[in-house]
Amino acid sequence: MIEFFNAKYYFEIFMDFSVFIVLVTFLHTLLLKLDDFKNIKYLNFMGLFVLWFSIIYMGLRPISPYFTDMMTYAAHYNRYVQGYPILSQHDIVFHIFMKLCSQVMSANIFFLLCAFLYIYPMYYISKKFFGKYWFYSFIMFIVSFSFWAYGVNGIRNGIATSLFLMAFAYSDKKVLMIFFMISASLFHKTLLLPIVAYIATLFHNNPKTYLKVWFIAIPLSLLLGSVWTSLFSNLGFADDRLGYLTGEVDAKIENLGFRWDFLLYSASAVFAGWYFIFKKGFVDVYYNRLFSIYLIANSFWILVIKANFSNRFAYISWFMMAIIIIYPLLRQRFFKNQNLVIGKILLIYFSFTYFMFFIYYAK
Repeated sequence: MIEFFNAKYYFEIFMDFSVFIVLVTFLHTLLLKLDDFKNIKYLNFMGLFVLWFSIIYMGLRPISPYFTDMMTYAAHYNRYVQGYPILSQHDIVFHIFMKLCSQVMSANIFFLLCAFLYIYPMYYISKKFFGKYWFYSFIMFIVSFSFWAYGVNGIRNGIATSLFLMAFAYSDKKVLMIFFMISASLFHKTLLLPIVAYIATLFHNNPKTYLKVWFIAIPLSLLLGSVWTSLFSNLGFADDRLGYLTGEVDAKIENLGFRWDFLLYSASAVFAGWYFIFKKGFVDVYYNRLFSIYLIANSFWILVIKANFSNRFAYISWFMMAIIIIYPLLRQRFFKNQNLVIGKILLIYFSFTYFMFFIYYAK
């Protein structure tokens, strides 16, 4: 367990680390071409360094009240160590996973394993899709707005979304793909939404249709927000353990009403998909599917955007934002100095994360 400094500053140190990595990477995009041998060497070295640093730093964090939900997980884990039976029927596979781990490892090693299961799939899918340029995709995942929160607090949800991503690395091996999707839903039931979205794309994989749905969802939410919240709550999307949709609100972190700021953030990935598919003519069946899934899942969140803790539903689509934005740039050449374009996008994308945590939530 890493305890050389106060847990209070743990996240800030990670952000400082991210600032350094992003700026050094941006400098490389200024000075080197995408295919330059020095650039490829840098991408591989820095990528592996960030991968293992992130896993170890996040995984060996102290069990502290500064990581709120982590304390709940630790309490459950300690009960399993003492021999208690499975404590919850919700997302039961995760509790079985905890119970099994409790017999062979300490709580600290368990959280390290959770960090590995959360972060490694981001590396694996980046490597699978983008080859020698994989670091650009991976660092986009790491500096995403929700990355830290779902690694240290929403641990179960974070692992589930990474398992869902892992499924796409096995698109050519359907048995493994189905295994990872089912595992994702059993770790956290909210992953049923992107899974249903994926199934929809098997019958109709046309981003134009889902783009229209996304735009229509905005006025529907503005006019009938409470209707959608009530409907989805009755269908079982509300989660009493976390106060999803209908629970009590923590005024410090929740700003009820239509979240135009978060909608604009979501729209950055929508714009990226629209730009590359419809303006640049990018044709890729996997990208069409990923973009369509994002649009469906994000449309659902827009419908319940006024609800309590709707940010938890936003993550069901936000975990895909990094790959939606960067994917075309790592698969096809669009610009004369594409490496610099990638660097600028990385810098802008990370700037939102930096702004939200150090300016917006510091109020």
